[in-house]
Amino acid sequence: MGLTIPFDFFKGKLTFKSRNFSAEQAAESNRHLKEYATFLRSKVDNGELNFKFDIEALEKDIEKGILFDSTIPQGFGVGSSGALVAALYDRYAFDKIINEEAPSGEKIIELKSHFAQMESYFHGTSSGIDPLICYLQEPLLINSKTSINPVGMPGSTETDGNRGIFLINTGNPGKTQPMVNIFLDKCREDGFVNLVRKEMIPFNNNCIKAFLKGEVKELLSNVKELSKFLLEYLNPMIPEKYQRIWKQGLETETYYLKLCGSGGGGYLLGFTEDLEKTRQELKDVKIEVIHRF
Repeated sequence: MGLTIPFDFFKGKLTFKSRNFSAEQAAESNRHLKEYATFLRSKVDNGELNFKFDIEALEKDIEKGILFDSTIPQGFGVGSSGALVAALYDRYAFDKIINEEAPSGEKIIELKSHFAQMESYFHGTSSGIDPLICYLQEPLLINSKTSINPVGMPGSTETDGNRGIFLINTGNPGKTQPMVNIFLDKCREDGFVNLVRKEMIPFNNNCIKAFLKGEVKELLSNVKELSKFLLEYLNPMIPEKYQRIWKQGLETETYYLKLCGSGGGGYLLGFTEDLEKTRQELKDVKIEVIHRF
């Protein structure tokens, strides 16, 4: 299972004039779009997209200087390529599935397949989930590749709750493919896939079920086990300088960390029953609270 939650701290949009970029950055963004458009052009010409895309309009806009004006850091597991793909689909797809119509589960799966094709340029293969969450802007519960539906979030409070979920910025981008390779290599070891099935997946699914039900004790109990599993079996995916605080959280039981995205850098996701105590223990680390309960 998976649970995706929109995070609007970062934003990105297609524009001809940027407020965030220097002239040099704007030119670089336009150049990257041009390179990406070459990929999309080949997909369109070869009939490899399962939807109609106005590649001519995109190419004309690129010549006019269009760019993707974004505050989203790349390689941090918060959807930089996903936001770009969602923006391009929204602007240039013919007969697009409108994100304001609360699409059905069937339409969501169709959208996901469109986005997976577009985002494959960035990752080799893509699930399409990152663009999907950027486009729909609502929490989605993923039960399987063919079962994805909007889901209600448990109540949160902006100021009163001392329990919460937070992000830690490692300060370095992570690269998806090397981390995926680490996982695939582990899968070739005797017994690892069985451990994933018997331990990691149940911990993960129990976390999601408990979170959606608002069962904090159950959530933290399973996050702790998931955090221990990642530290023991997928240690190379945890940035080395953050392994100390990862272990510290498990030892003090004040907070628990998990990977955000593929790991290797970017952000770490944290869970705690006591934000103030967590801030004291992580006084040398900047944390960004994204949900209180």
